[in-house]
Order: sequence, then C-alpha cells, then structure tokens
Amino acid sequence: MKYISTRGNAPALSFEEAMLAGLARDGGLYVPKNVSERRHDEIAALPGMSYEEVAYWLMRPFIGESFSAEELRTIIERAYAGFGHAARAPLVQLGPNHFLLELFHGPTLAFKDFAMQLIGQMFQTALAKRGERITIVGATSGDTGSAAIEAFRGLDNVDVFILFPHGRVSEVQRRQMTTPTESNVHALAVDGDFDDCQARLKDMFNHFEFRDAVGLAGVNSINWARVLAQVVYYFTAASSLGAPLRPVSFTVPTGNFGDIFAGYIARKLGLPIEKLVIATNQNDILHRTLETGSYTKAEVTPSISPSMDIQVSSNFERVLFDAYGRDGAVVAEQMADLASGGFTISQGAIDFLRAEFASGTASEDETRATIKAIWETTGQVICPHTAVGVKVAGEHLGATPMITLATAHPAKFPDAVREASGQDVPLPPRMADLFDRDERVTRVPNDLAAIEALIRERTGR
Repeated sequence: MKYISTRGNAPALSFEEAMLAGLARDGGLYVPKNVSERRHDEIAALPGMSYEEVAYWLMRPFIGESFSAEELRTIIERAYAGFGHAARAPLVQLGPNHFLLELFHGPTLAFKDFAMQLIGQMFQTALAKRGERITIVGATSGDTGSAAIEAFRGLDNVDVFILFPHGRVSEVQRRQMTTPTESNVHALAVDGDFDDCQARLKDMFNHFEFRDAVGLAGVNSINWARVLAQVVYYFTAASSLGAPLRPVSFTVPTGNFGDIFAGYIARKLGLPIEKLVIATNQNDILHRTLETGSYTKAEVTPSISPSMDIQVSSNFERVLFDAYGRDGAVVAEQMADLASGGFTISQGAIDFLRAEFASGTASEDETRATIKAIWETTGQVICPHTAVGVKVAGEHLGATPMITLATAHPAKFPDAVREASGQDVPLPPRMADLFDRDERVTRVPNDLAAIEALIRERTGR
C-alpha cells in the first residue's frame, strides 16, 4: 500500500513513512493510492467480533509491511486496554431508529483517544526499531491535545508540543493538557484562535530547515493513521445494527472534517452508509460550502462547543482531491486561494460532494435546547458537540437507523451542560483530582519564529 499527496508533488510513501511524516513536503495530505472495497461476506462476519479484532481486520491491508501481523495485534491490544468500556464504542438508543455511538470511554474522555492511543503505540514501535527521536507538534481546539499528551507522555523517543488557543478551550480540556508532569510534554497557549494554531503548525511543516532539524512529526487529523483508526468504529457500530444486510446512516459533529472523512472511507470500503451528515455549530463553513459551493473563511466565533470553532477544515482537502478526480494540481491551486480568503468549487466537484454528504447546523440556543430535551426524554446527559450532532440528525431521521457520534463525555464541558440541563456531571474517579493538580503551561504569541525558537530550546535541537 502506497500513500500519495493530495497536491500531487511529493513522493509516494509507505504507511510508516506517511505516518511519521504527517504532512507531505508539498503541503498536501497523504491518502491511500487505492481503496479497495471489502467483500460482503467479510463485513457480514463482523458481528460478535471484539473491537480489537475488527480493528486488525480493517487496518491490516493499509499497513503493508510497516508492522508485522504480531506487532500490529500487540499495538491494537495496548491501545485500547485502558478504555473504560468492554465494547470500546458502545451504542445507546435515543429514540426510534436513532442511536448514540459513545466514543468517550478512552483515557481523556473524547473520540480522539481511539486514534491517538493507537498512533502512540505505532510511533513507539516504529521509532524503537529505527533508533530515532522525533518532535511531535500538534494544534488543538480542545480534545486532540489532551489525547496526544496522554498517548505520548513519558515515551523515550518523543517530545510533544501542543498548541491550543489561549482562553478558548474548556477548563477540563485545558487542565488535561497542562497537568501532566512528564518532562517530554509541553502545553503552549497561543494568543489566537484554533485556525491560528493550525496555521502555525502547517508553517512549521513547510519550513523544511526547522522540520528536519528537530525531526518534526504531526499527529493532528492531517495524519492518515489518525483517520484510519477512526474508520473502525463506523464498522463496529453499523454491524451491530445489521450491516451489511441493511444500510445505516451517520451524523457527525465535525469542525476539521477528519471524523466524517473516516466515514467516507468506510463507505468506500463497502459499508452500506445511506447518509453521511455533517453537523456544524455556528462556525458553519462546511455547511455553508455544501449549500453555496463557495469555501470562504469567516471570523471564528467562540461557542459552547469549542472543539468545532474552526473555519479552516484541514481534512476537507482530502475529499476535494477525490471530488476533482485526484488532480493534485487543482487542489494545490485551491489551497493557495484559501490563503487569501477562499475559493469556488467547480460544479462537477460540488455535485460530487453533495452526493456524498448532507449537512446541517445548530445555533447556541438550539444546542442548549437539545441538551435539555435529551436529558428530559431519555435521562442521557450529552456534551455540546454531541448535541449539535443530535439536533442535525433529527432533521435526517427516517426508516434507516441513524447513528450520531457522541464525541466527548459531558463532564468535559460542565458549565455548558449545567446551564442547559441543570445537571452536574462528575469526572470519572481517575480524574477526580484534576482541579487540584499543578499546571505547567507556556503562553506564546501567534508568531512562527517565537514558537520555533521555544521548541528548539526545549529539545536542544
């Protein structure tokens, strides 16, 4: 299996090479050269298999020779051993034909754990064999950062620097990033919004002298290994509801497009997905793009669902690549236009996207009302991001079972949940002392040179 850049001007890499590189040297994102549909009888055999068994079955063809069969099985077992539910990603019914896929039973209580715990084990295995040390830099709107720190803290071959927007993540999210004591992790509070953090991350990857000097690697959802890990729970959820003998639909609260792109890959692999619904908050660039055909940035407006406060959805480039017939030159041109504000998608490409995805949006008031309604009608307490998904899913319910991704534990957003539902949701016992722990955080300007200088100083490289 080879991986190619969405901008068409970087060498094809193996899985391990693409994983360690993160971003291609032409600025593009790596995608598989080919995605082959799985056999119907293989998908039909998934019910009754453990989450780890499904993960191995799904990932093995994408891994190639990067890890042996034994190594991959060990990586998967270690990745999910610390999850708090035996099913890893259990389904809970909300109403007739509407289900929640609970993705918050990992160590940091968010869906990012499914990918980050796996990629942490993959990095550790690969780097130990290579005898190398790398510097991981990530940008987060809340959950990716804590999941990355949890996955890489204390590892011998890795330094981790996480950029998050100062004052724009929840108290729980921030403390999950700033309270680990391991010397190889560094939380950097950037004076800006998430898009600024993400832009500085890409700037670092495109500054090749710095990238090579510090051994830069990325674990944001720009990393293909992250997307691959997320494809697994689409299969386990759908097979629990009868796939492939009947279709299912998914609604995905998303800001950076990575989680729903994983659903798109699941569909390409043969999972019978009737609808893939993008759910956005008031920062609704993905919904606006599907409606208008214009991908145009606006100001980021802070919300009670901060992990979705994004106006530049990095993974959208991956689906644009397919929408334009895998023409990397066209994608590169449009990404250059994005730097100056936005671009218009061709008629053929927007028709492709509208055939693959539906979309909807939820205002702040609608998000609060959904949290309240779900508590009153089901006794379930959901986080604001999940509420965005539930609200939008309600507009697409039908005869086909709808699965809404519950992306985070409500205890990560206690103020918003309390205001909407009147409920206090405690942190799990293993995190009960989170607010008593000392914090380690460095505030940095939204300035590439300053951030790079700090990373060089901390790593000695």
